Amino acid sequence: MLKFLYTNHKITLSACTNRSNLDSFISSLIASTCSCSSVSSCCAIHARVIKSTSYNEGFIGDQLVSKYLQLGNVDQAYKLFDEIPHKDLVSWNSFISGFSRRGSVFDCVILLYRMRYEKGMQTNEVTILSLISVCKDEGALNEAKNVLGLAIKLGLVSDVKVGNSLIHLYGKLRCLSEARVLFEAMAFRSLVSWNSMIAIYVQNGFADEGVRLFAMMRLKGFGCDQANLVVFLQACEGIGVVKLAESIHALIFKCGLNEDLTTTTATINLYVRLGRLDDSRKIFKEMKGRDSVAWTSMLAGYAIHGKGREAILLFERMVKDGMKLDHVTFTHLLNACSHLGLVTEGKIYFQNMSNIYGIQPRLDHYSCMVDLLGRSGLLHDAVHGNMDLGKEVAEQLFALEPLDPRNYIVLSNIYSTSGLWREASSVRVLMKHRGVTRTPGCSFIEHGNKIHRFTVGDQSHPMSIRIYEKLNELMLKIQASRLA
Repeated sequence: MLKFLYTNHKITLSACTNRSNLDSFISSLIASTCSCSSVSSCCAIHARVIKSTSYNEGFIGDQLVSKYLQLGNVDQAYKLFDEIPHKDLVSWNSFISGFSRRGSVFDCVILLYRMRYEKGMQTNEVTILSLISVCKDEGALNEAKNVLGLAIKLGLVSDVKVGNSLIHLYGKLRCLSEARVLFEAMAFRSLVSWNSMIAIYVQNGFADEGVRLFAMMRLKGFGCDQANLVVFLQACEGIGVVKLAESIHALIFKCGLNEDLTTTTATINLYVRLGRLDDSRKIFKEMKGRDSVAWTSMLAGYAIHGKGREAILLFERMVKDGMKLDHVTFTHLLNACSHLGLVTEGKIYFQNMSNIYGIQPRLDHYSCMVDLLGRSGLLHDAVHGNMDLGKEVAEQLFALEPLDPRNYIVLSNIYSTSGLWREASSVRVLMKHRGVTRTPGCSFIEHGNKIHRFTVGDQSHPMSIRIYEKLNELMLKIQASRLA
């Protein structure tokens, strides 16, 4: 047997005669593997394993495979994995998990096939969770369907962790109906299950459904935590019902989360969206240990409500207090300058953003500058003088985010403002050709303790016939009053 001493990745060996020394040796090897930061160091430990012990001792072989993957040496990881004799379920799961963290859907699928059909190894919930994770991160819908089928076949959908992960996966892929079916099929729903499903509705523009599900969750006897309260506050933002906002604010105090920074910041955002800036300012002033996110939320509130000077003063206080600034902070600051037509200040902050604070301009910053110059009647000259720059910026934005409708709309607006109607039209045609669409805006009305959702041209409401009849009646009265 051997005794292992490890110092600065150098290995010293001496003869040993008992099991405890072997265990100590293996533990040191594993610790060395976990801490090494280069492929060469990993190879040195690998060589010592070959010379001194077995791959299966203490799962050292699995540890080395994981480390090779982590360091980016995929070929060596595969080679070592194939050399390990008597691979068990832990070995296969560990290897699949490693590729899952690397975002390699292909390798995960290949290993799953080898595991099940070449080696006859049965998968478990750990395997499924790794596969769900990589499908979610990479947006792999077809593979996700196969994973769901496998989970159903193995009877693992009833596992709470697997069920919750599948709901989150289909929500991330914007398959809301599939996510809801999985949610309804769960024999036991944890608080995480409810939170995930509520968040999926809110993040995909169905705030009203999220609110209904939150109410259902409360009726089922589930309590509140930071996660579902923050999501519910976001839902209230989308709906814009004041009484609902006041109710959730009271619930926050009841749950003892009124001093939680994340929850309180979300409450500030909600009151800003509802036009109650004084309430937002009051909450902000009462906050303890305000972080940069809270400061930025308050700055955004001032910007949205046209309080440009207050926004600038708050920004200067942020800088003075050493708050961390980011691209979101400057988006709202430039927006505030735009609302008041502060061209000089806006230009200075736009330049300082990269020159002093090291933050490179993004789409939203260019959009704010377009709006600022447009409101001040300077956009025509700016665009004609920098048309090549504008095209270059647009091309970069299209390359980075080809499916983001804002990129097309900003460029189209630049052309339109400059009177370049043919160019503006071509951008809209390109947007349509690529299948890029904007999420339609919607309105909410609270009536009879129910929240009703409407979009432009919407006829899905059960009383849509009567609604349109009343609307036509009102339009006739308006026309008659104009002729009178």
